[in-house]
Amino acid sequence: MVHVLFVCLGNICRSPMAEAVFRHLLAEEGLSERIAVDSAGIGGWHAGEPPHAGTRKVLSEREIAHDTIRARQITPEDFDRYDYIICMDEENLAALQRMAPKGKQVYRLLDFAAHLPERNVEDPYYTGRFNYVYELVEAGCRGLLEHIAREKG
Repeated sequence: MVHVLFVCLGNICRSPMAEAVFRHLLAEEGLSERIAVDSAGIGGWHAGEPPHAGTRKVLSEREIAHDTIRARQITPEDFDRYDYIICMDEENLAALQRMAPKGKQVYRLLDFAAHLPERNVEDPYYTGRFNYVYELVEAGCRGLLEHIAREKG
């Protein structure tokens, strides 16, 4: 079993969106039993809350399940538990690299969407651009799934 963790600042907009999209892609590809997915935030401000209303709206419009997702804060144990820790922007990357054990690789989601000019998934909590963020997240999730398939078979 491969374990993937998506991380953003508060775990209510971008990382739960990525969790839901990636889980949806896994179901479409028949890989739900081979790859486990979760999400977390750098901070615990929203722990226990469902995704932001904007994230829920975008996912519901695309018939992507999100009802079981609740915000949580990343823990030191997550660095051992997850094979792939995927964050949304440079700020998240820097924070995770400070927390991670030496040698633990952390990736930005858009590192897996080389065809896009962006490297950071903007935070729609501040911009309100949930549809645009969905496009970035979906592209990154598709690229990540291809990467895992190549790397893990």
